[in-house]
Amino acid sequence: MTVSLSSLRGDGDAFTDGCPTRVVLDHVTSKWGVLVLAALADGTLRWSELRRAVDGISEKMLASTLKTLERDGIVERVAHPVIPPHVDYSLTDRGRDLMEAMSPLLLWVAANADDIVPSG
Repeated sequence: MTVSLSSLRGDGDAFTDGCPTRVVLDHVTSKWGVLVLAALADGTLRWSELRRAVDGISEKMLASTLKTLERDGIVERVAHPVIPPHVDYSLTDRGRDLMEAMSPLLLWVAANADDIVPSG
């Protein structure tokens, strides 16, 4: 598949300030957004499992990221009526489509990260 940046131009020009494309890109490609989505790509997780999977994220940032992705229709939140509270997070159909598109990028980053950012 070949994609050119010129193909992004049109009615929803991603290069124009205020374009909704920029908002969506910000949500899904933010540091924490990408990591939360990648963690959920393997299946449903509870809050504590997500927090452990995304090492270094604060509770506040995890809550904010999940709310944003839920509002965007990318993540689904299911609260079970039990005590103590039990909440599951998973990708929606839109979220699974997104991760299918993002997976090659994440695999490329994983394969090249050590060469780009050498340790030491």
